Amino acid sequence: MGSTTTAAGTGAPAAESRVDLAIGGMTCASCAARIEKKLNRMDGVRASVNYATERASVSYAPGLTVDDLIATVERTGYTAEAPRLEPEDSASERPQDELAGLRQRLLVTVVLSLPVVLLAMVPALQFRNWQWLSFALAGPVVVYGGLPFHRAAWTNLRHGAATMDTLVSLGTLAAFGWSAWALFFGSAGMPGMVHGFSLTLTRADAGSTLYLETAAGVTAFILLGRYLEARAKRSAGAALHALLSLGAKDAVLLRDGREVRVPVSALAVGDRFVVRPGEKIATDGVVVEGSSAVDTSLLTGESVPTEVAPGDPVTGATVNSGGRLVVQATGVGADTQLARMAALVEQAQNGKAAVQRLADRISAVFVPVVLVIALATLVTWLTVSGSPSEAFTAAVAVLIIACPCALGLATPTALMVGTGRGAQLGILIRGPEVLESTRAVDTVVLDKTGTVTTGRMALLAVHTAEGTPEAAALALRLAGALEHASEHPIARAVAEAAAAAGPLPPVQDFRALPGRGVRGTVEGRAVAVGRDALVSDHPGGALPEPLRAARTAAEDAGRTAVAVGWDGAAQAVLVVADAVKPTSAEAVRRLRALGLTPVLLTGDNRAAAAGVAAEVGIDADRVIAEVLPEDKAAVVRRLQAEGRTVAMVGDGVNDAAALAQADLGLAMGTGTDAAIEAADLTLVRGDLRTAADAIRLSRRTLGTIRGNLFWAFGYNVAALPLAAFGLLNPMIAGAAMAFSSVFVVSNSLRLRRFR
Repeated sequence: MGSTTTAAGTGAPAAESRVDLAIGGMTCASCAARIEKKLNRMDGVRASVNYATERASVSYAPGLTVDDLIATVERTGYTAEAPRLEPEDSASERPQDELAGLRQRLLVTVVLSLPVVLLAMVPALQFRNWQWLSFALAGPVVVYGGLPFHRAAWTNLRHGAATMDTLVSLGTLAAFGWSAWALFFGSAGMPGMVHGFSLTLTRADAGSTLYLETAAGVTAFILLGRYLEARAKRSAGAALHALLSLGAKDAVLLRDGREVRVPVSALAVGDRFVVRPGEKIATDGVVVEGSSAVDTSLLTGESVPTEVAPGDPVTGATVNSGGRLVVQATGVGADTQLARMAALVEQAQNGKAAVQRLADRISAVFVPVVLVIALATLVTWLTVSGSPSEAFTAAVAVLIIACPCALGLATPTALMVGTGRGAQLGILIRGPEVLESTRAVDTVVLDKTGTVTTGRMALLAVHTAEGTPEAAALALRLAGALEHASEHPIARAVAEAAAAAGPLPPVQDFRALPGRGVRGTVEGRAVAVGRDALVSDHPGGALPEPLRAARTAAEDAGRTAVAVGWDGAAQAVLVVADAVKPTSAEAVRRLRALGLTPVLLTGDNRAAAAGVAAEVGIDADRVIAEVLPEDKAAVVRRLQAEGRTVAMVGDGVNDAAALAQADLGLAMGTGTDAAIEAADLTLVRGDLRTAADAIRLSRRTLGTIRGNLFWAFGYNVAALPLAAFGLLNPMIAGAAMAFSSVFVVSNSLRLRRFR
């Protein structure tokens, strides 16, 4: 999947273009480091090559072409492929084919290697001339089983480079070559020869020492490691593949009153299509006919279906659970939420954290250093012990134990699994740098409207002079019927609450009085809703004492109070406000549990902000109210100047600057595109609890990366001296090296269980 972007404009300088290249032939982190280095040496090119995803993300200046980039990669000894549109099936079949070929090579290698290793390790199995059978079996293992290593080592040698394959190829060929010399020209080929096995060095005559089990065993172990690694890498990227395959394959288009089934790719903005119960919605759109419940769990992880009716937006790849819908397409192809999610996830997986860049620099120089250490080990052992077999064994062990595979896999695999799991839960991580930020964040600034609250007015309470449920129900029914005819946000809140309690009676003689309220006749009563003077015939529109107290309490809390009266007397006060989301209080508790200090930021008046803060559990001294939209970024800067590391959660256009200014920006996916573009993390659901989940997942992913790097690098540092001092048999070294990579990938896969 690739993308190329350019800027256009009269007289404006041409912008950089960007492309993702599929790289072939990489076998370790050293390969990725070499390709990256070669690309970055080109004028006007910035490249990042990811070994785990086998992608090169390249930005290049005008005057260069994708063909120039491909040519550079090929001159380095690898293959590169420009992005191309291809059927989804063929794209997913390729990894399967590669894995099948690797599995076949592994099976042949294991079947041939097992007798060789057993004969060498168990003297009781060594029949007369057993060594010649071992030689016959080990030959195909080293040639056929080790062919990928030898081929890659030769390619790198032609380009004056050394990688992990160089170490493996050199070690296994040296072991096999030594054994062949001992068999044909030494005493190892004599009938009745018995060969012992030791985990460490043993003194022996060079001409009678065989290393066939090392050559065969190391090849088998490393092939096994590479196969398990390939399988795990495929699993690690499975979330992205699953995301890409979520969309519907076809749609039922309404054309001239007829229903025509067409591929989704044939849909255009403005087209109307039918979605029957149980079908996936083909693309992003707006409902124009019908009502239903839509299951969004595939995209957001939200288990409760969302009710939709005409005018409501729907997202492609979600499932229509209820009635028949007619939807008008508003976004197709790359402009859909699913496509944007997949692009964000892929962008994150192709990136590199700062810790990985350090690992890449280490692995780039590691192999040449290991070759020098192996040579020094050989010379030192020959000088000190005078035993060629001991010297050779130690040098081969150094070559094989030091392969830096695990270093190259430590970050990419954890990133692939972490970002993939996040996408399944409705959390989109923009890039690996985000993970570094989540570790240091200590303050989280929460925008109030649309983030902590719903962003829509809702009825919170009904107060009546009598104080009885029957009086409250009557007041709400009469007021709701009257307000149903109004488009004012407060009127809509009252009407929706009344309609939820039961059918609304008809209204006669409806009149809207601007700035005062509305009047009409409902169930034979002359009803008024609005200001005190409108609803009461008392001098000055005075309210009875219980209703006056309710109004004062509501206004002190920053809420809106609306009077209701009929037949000339005030009968009730309705309290309306931007309702706090049911999950916000729990979200604030979760953020506190992560060691974060929540701060409420809003342009509303201080009373309204204080009421919301008290409801969700934010300290009164952590409320910043009456802030103009353009000043929100300044508030974030002020907190940063106090030494705080700030995360910002918002959803509106007016939050975009603050999201960009914050050390970590989290955009609610229900918000605007501007906010989502400015953020580091996008929360697809409008549930603030996801913010805590996002920070937990990011921290867990970063922790996994650090654990992987510690294991990979610490393992190499600890194992090299053991090998050099003769405390490791080369075959055991090969097994340990192979399984260090498997450990790193398996450790990353634990992130799939994140809840």
